[in-house]
Amino acid sequence: MSITSQKDASVFRPAMSVLIPASNEAGLIGACLKSVLNSDWWHSGSVEVIVIANGCKDDTVQVALSHTESYTEKGWDLRVLDRPEGGKLAALNAGDRIARARIRVYLDADVELSKGLLNDLFTALDTPRPRYASGRIRLADPQSWATRAYARIYQQVPFMRTGVPGAGLFAVNAAGRLRWGDFPAIISDDTFVRLSFRPEERVGVDAHYVWPLVEGWRNLVRVRKRQNDGVDEIRSKYPDLLQNDDKPVFGMADKLRLALRDPVGFAVYGGVALVVRLMPAGSTGWSRGR
Repeated sequence: MSITSQKDASVFRPAMSVLIPASNEAGLIGACLKSVLNSDWWHSGSVEVIVIANGCKDDTVQVALSHTESYTEKGWDLRVLDRPEGGKLAALNAGDRIARARIRVYLDADVELSKGLLNDLFTALDTPRPRYASGRIRLADPQSWATRAYARIYQQVPFMRTGVPGAGLFAVNAAGRLRWGDFPAIISDDTFVRLSFRPEERVGVDAHYVWPLVEGWRNLVRVRKRQNDGVDEIRSKYPDLLQNDDKPVFGMADKLRLALRDPVGFAVYGGVALVVRLMPAGSTGWSRGR
């Protein structure tokens, strides 16, 4: 079932489409949508936001629809698709089929944007050349001791400090979106898209977004295992993409420096990595661990 706003799709031509897949995110989708709506916007054209509720058993659809009037008042368009089937990749494909802008932002429902991020992304992607962009990740305040310790190291690893990870949010322009057709049924959509672009085609903008790590030791292990499985899957199915990987090495000197500075944090971070390495091959399934 498709639920849309009242804007005439034949007339409304947005400058940017923001696609938000959401599965049982009633407790988080409101804050996400408010942060998008509160964005500064200095460019010509408007913004459409598409929430793709997939397999929801809660009030995600109703919460999302409750923001329609606020979006209309700003001159933006909010649409909500209610899909009985679950699955993030299928949800992204459903959103892509109705999105109308040449610039696409793919946003997780537990992410909150800073006011300048959409502006910065549009500026970076407003070019005929293929481009991928994301903002600076600012980790949400962890609630559990394990996640607090893990986060202190995680945010200092070279890839997080110098790369453009795109965890929870990535964006592409029209030429960039031509790099693939439908999203494939894989674990790691963000890694797949990032590696579809050469390093010089990826842009990290200054504005930030807030992204949460999962809470607790067990969930950290589950998600780290899933991330590793996702990389292994891409290595197996799309080996040509690996030539675009510029992930810096997390060398012994960096590890020693972090271990001396924060032995507890490094013990938790290293312990999660070690446990995952010892686990048998295969995904553990998805759990946000909230």
